[in-house]
Amino acid sequence: MYDVIIIGGGPAGSSAAIYTARGQLKTLVIDKAPYTGALALTHKIANYPGVEGEWTGKELLERFRSQAQSFGAEYIQTTITAVDVEDDVKTVFTADGIYEAKSVIFATGSKGRNRMLPGEERLLGKGVSICATCDGAFFEGRTVAVIGDSEEALEEAAALAKFAERITFIVPREGLQGVDHVPELPNTEWLFRTKPLEIVGERHVEGVKVRTREGEEQLLDVDGVFVFLSGSKPGTELIKDQVPLDDDGFMILDPLMQSPVPGVFGAGEVRRTPVKQAVVAAADGAIAAMAVDKYINKRAQVLPQYK
Repeated sequence: MYDVIIIGGGPAGSSAAIYTARGQLKTLVIDKAPYTGALALTHKIANYPGVEGEWTGKELLERFRSQAQSFGAEYIQTTITAVDVEDDVKTVFTADGIYEAKSVIFATGSKGRNRMLPGEERLLGKGVSICATCDGAFFEGRTVAVIGDSEEALEEAAALAKFAERITFIVPREGLQGVDHVPELPNTEWLFRTKPLEIVGERHVEGVKVRTREGEEQLLDVDGVFVFLSGSKPGTELIKDQVPLDDDGFMILDPLMQSPVPGVFGAGEVRRTPVKQAVVAAADGAIAAMAVDKYINKRAQVLPQYK
């Protein structure tokens, strides 16, 4: 019997594990694929507080995990087949056995689109990015493409405009979803009703192949590609019939990251977060962990860890 089972070992899950284990709670982290999340695939990180220089996402995750283990957190890698979180004892069924806990934190991140562009996966972290605020500075003075069809893509392009010399904004639709008026962005060319076909390059991005609204294929010469196409969903399938979710599948959480189901918490991209950043997910995990401590020990309020 664990005090808490944390599902997901990314920045949210591992940050939570650091806090729960350090708070003397018996902690188990279950992660199906530790190095396939968005952070793990990030090629360079230079803005994580307290971590100077450039690190890969995998290196940063390894530091998270090592720190959590140093406080006593256990990690296992296995596939979860089902969960039962409606009773006081939470049960997690896996391919390697059944685990029980007094509480559970879901930090399962988000699922990518079902179909990626040819070349996108191969070049992720090698010129392809899904986070302009994370990687925009690496493209200062260079030419980039933004592929997107939403307000999120517009916001990310605005962040990129501070660094890139030129942006080609590729929009498969006639306009951006949820955007009534497209603002002017410096050094930005808009290509509406243009279908992205392939991201070209072997070791790094060399261009983007598109089909224009006239039906012609073109190769756009760019140094980087930022992809913000619709389709990313929170990884909450396991609990969709047990825990309240909103219309898009995000967990409904209070400010302490607790769901309406007692003992069930969420952190990171399973909630409707305003921005997708590793440091934000890690903060969510810390809050959820201290809320778990409050829940397990029946405290009247959250007890911060000062030492």
